[in-house]
Amino acid sequence: MIPTGQDSLSTRSTLTVGAKSYAYYSLEKAAQSLGDISRLPFSMKVLLENLLRFEDGDTVTKTDLEALAEWIKERRINREIQYRPARVLMQDFTGVPAVVDLAAMRDAMKQLGGDPQKINPLVPVHLVIDHSVMVDEFGTPKAFERNVEYEYERNAERYEFLKWGAEAFDNFKVVPPGTGICHQVNLEYIAQCVWTSADQNGETVAYPDTLVGTDSHTTMVNGLGVLGWGVGGIEAEAAMLGQPVSMLVPEVVGFRLSGELKEGITATDLVLTVTQMLRAKGVVGRFVEFYGPGLDNLPLADRATIANMAPEYGATCGFFPIDERTIDYLKLTGREDERIELVRAYAQAQGMWRDASAPEPVFTDTLELDMATIEPSLAGPKRPQDRVLLSDLDDQFNAELETTYHKSADPRVPVEGMDHDLGNGDVVIAAITSCTNTSNPSVLIGAGLIARKAREKGLQVKPWVKTSLAPGSQVVTDYLTESGLSEDLNALGFDLVGYGCTTCIGNSGPLPEPISKAVNENDLVAVSVLSGNRNFEGRVSPDCRANYLASPPLVVAYALKGTVRSDMVNEPIGTATNGEPVFLKDIWPSNAEIRALIDAHVHSQMFRSRYADVYRGDERWQAIEVTGGETYAWPAGSTYIQNPPYFTGMTMEAVAPGDIDRARPLAVFGDSITTDHISPAGAIKPDSPAGRYLLDHQVSRGQFNSYGSRRGNHQVMMRGTFANIRIRNRMLDDVEGGFTRYAPTCETMPIYDAAMHYKQDNRPLVVIAGKEYGTGSSRDWAAKGTVLLGVRAVIAESFERIHRSNLVGMGVLPLQFRDGESAETLGLTGHEKYSIGGIAELQPRQDIEVRVTPDEGDEFTFTARCRIDTYNELEYFKAGGILQYVLRRLAS
Repeated sequence: MIPTGQDSLSTRSTLTVGAKSYAYYSLEKAAQSLGDISRLPFSMKVLLENLLRFEDGDTVTKTDLEALAEWIKERRINREIQYRPARVLMQDFTGVPAVVDLAAMRDAMKQLGGDPQKINPLVPVHLVIDHSVMVDEFGTPKAFERNVEYEYERNAERYEFLKWGAEAFDNFKVVPPGTGICHQVNLEYIAQCVWTSADQNGETVAYPDTLVGTDSHTTMVNGLGVLGWGVGGIEAEAAMLGQPVSMLVPEVVGFRLSGELKEGITATDLVLTVTQMLRAKGVVGRFVEFYGPGLDNLPLADRATIANMAPEYGATCGFFPIDERTIDYLKLTGREDERIELVRAYAQAQGMWRDASAPEPVFTDTLELDMATIEPSLAGPKRPQDRVLLSDLDDQFNAELETTYHKSADPRVPVEGMDHDLGNGDVVIAAITSCTNTSNPSVLIGAGLIARKAREKGLQVKPWVKTSLAPGSQVVTDYLTESGLSEDLNALGFDLVGYGCTTCIGNSGPLPEPISKAVNENDLVAVSVLSGNRNFEGRVSPDCRANYLASPPLVVAYALKGTVRSDMVNEPIGTATNGEPVFLKDIWPSNAEIRALIDAHVHSQMFRSRYADVYRGDERWQAIEVTGGETYAWPAGSTYIQNPPYFTGMTMEAVAPGDIDRARPLAVFGDSITTDHISPAGAIKPDSPAGRYLLDHQVSRGQFNSYGSRRGNHQVMMRGTFANIRIRNRMLDDVEGGFTRYAPTCETMPIYDAAMHYKQDNRPLVVIAGKEYGTGSSRDWAAKGTVLLGVRAVIAESFERIHRSNLVGMGVLPLQFRDGESAETLGLTGHEKYSIGGIAELQPRQDIEVRVTPDEGDEFTFTARCRIDTYNELEYFKAGGILQYVLRRLAS
């Protein structure tokens, strides 16, 4: 956001760095009016500077500034503030629907008599294409080239559309496919720590680099001292168009790190421990800030790994302040000397520089971890916070096999056409994937050394394992190649398959047909081991019911072992060519070995070279031709890009939402319903409503692609809402998948079909759920699909931050059961009707009465909390949604 140039609290000052001068808004000067703020958490100082810079007496007042300064007394304060990030980050799965919305808003602006050019980003927007590549080919040197070919064949319409957006909108840049994962591109190139832009007077203003992103793992950049977090696409679109992000002043939990990691312990082991601890602590809606002497022993890449998984531990962000480690990383990644000097000078001038000798900040609450206590770990089989020690994994899985999957030590089954068999607990996918780990040199070099040592001993990956290597950055290929480790990884089948999210987002591609057939016909509990951050049900592969998160070195180790039912620590991983058993400790590299290769082969020239022309793309990208001008020429019959219905019939006068009368439950869910459950990203089943739609539109099964790739088509996505293959609706007994009971006929049918019947009946709908509803990805389609199905309200025991915000942004009312109450305690089964009055008079976080009329039995009421948390959100809700609110403002 370009600063306005006002003289806020007389804090506008000048900072001279080398031969250049910058204007900035001084926290030291602000303290003269606000009092001592030196021990505010660093993340709160960033928020305070943001308010200082935009103080205008309207959206930001002096009272807001004083309230933030007062935070230090109670370490919490119930106040709404308006926050303006410097920029927006997107990826293609969430970016395509966002650009679809912007294109539709241009059409709607025209219809309202306004200027379509007003629909244009006012802040820099970077969209990185990283979610579309699939692992079709693997285990061959040609895998990368073939997967890229498939990617362009499948996504030609989407990429043409995004290229149109890059030409049609100002401040909008697209990083083409095959460059890297958006969070790593952000960390290595886009992020600057201190952002600069010209104000209205033409003076260069320096201010903290901040952002919101349409991917929940936007938090990765917090490891670089850049404050950012994930939001839904609709909220990001509003931020692009100049609308502030309305938020409550957060509580800040301090996480004190001490000691250092022991020999052989990885950053993945550390982050899985941190995730487990913070989930147990409860940090939803809070900031987490890391501090303490342990930060001196934590490289930037390890910090980024921890910051990346903030969505998994539930926090808004996991923030690390700027210090010498930050400067080291900026130098390593080839940032300009002038920018590096500015970062140091600005952070020190603003009290945003971490100095180990300075007093520690004060926090709302704290917890502590001695990193020397960390043990080798994985997490799974269904949630990232369910950490299990490496030494206990076989016992844990065997217990899960019996209690969750109701299986015993079944005999192994033959695989058609193969000379091996398959059994429960066999690892069929071993993927070095995702933004979390695949650009951290310590774990990537470690994985390469495991491969080298295993190769020297003659070990081979088990023949039933699908292996893949999808780095987050092209730089990874450079240092693996220069060090000779690519050759070792390739020899074990870990060939480069693409630069993107791949398996972590569900783009694992099909298993070989004989393997898939053996798994499904024998109902085997097949396993994936991946170096990702998400292992939710139905996400990684429809053939894998158990999924474990692990470090890249352990991914290679499990590919060699081929099963999780055998003790990895004390039993052999394989047999050497000389007949001797090989244990994990025999091929595990030392810290010194890893450090030596990093020092020798990871250097700044790699980063400068790879990012020298980052927006150009390869010849395929350059060959894409763009049609259309300031408005988009929607292609007739496209099954990828369609004009959405959100603005159909819209007028300048908003119609306030009415009361909800005798709504039927569309579904009743339990705890931990993720956005993957609500709006899956992976494969589309032919017999699903979305699959039938595509077949009816002459799309062959081989061209279905994925739900994530089709987010520009609301017809596919609304049919895919609640269509996860593992979701369980408690209105039905022992039924897995997206089904419900249609009350008038008592029929069991797909949720989409039932919703359309209810729409014909003019019957409103509600969804009932348990704790942590909407955890996981930031995908706005989980809210968009919900509203398009006709759901007016979601009543849950608790909500994850982003999804709650997305529901409000789409005009869906989030209600929260009172503490101690739930669907179970109230006897809610889904066989009833729900009425909610007083919606036009709602206030943020007020209690509201819900009247329940059972199909059998007496009517009763219960009280729920309205989870519209701020007055800004209330305005969006009453306008029918945040995009409608912004569009009317711009049109007027």
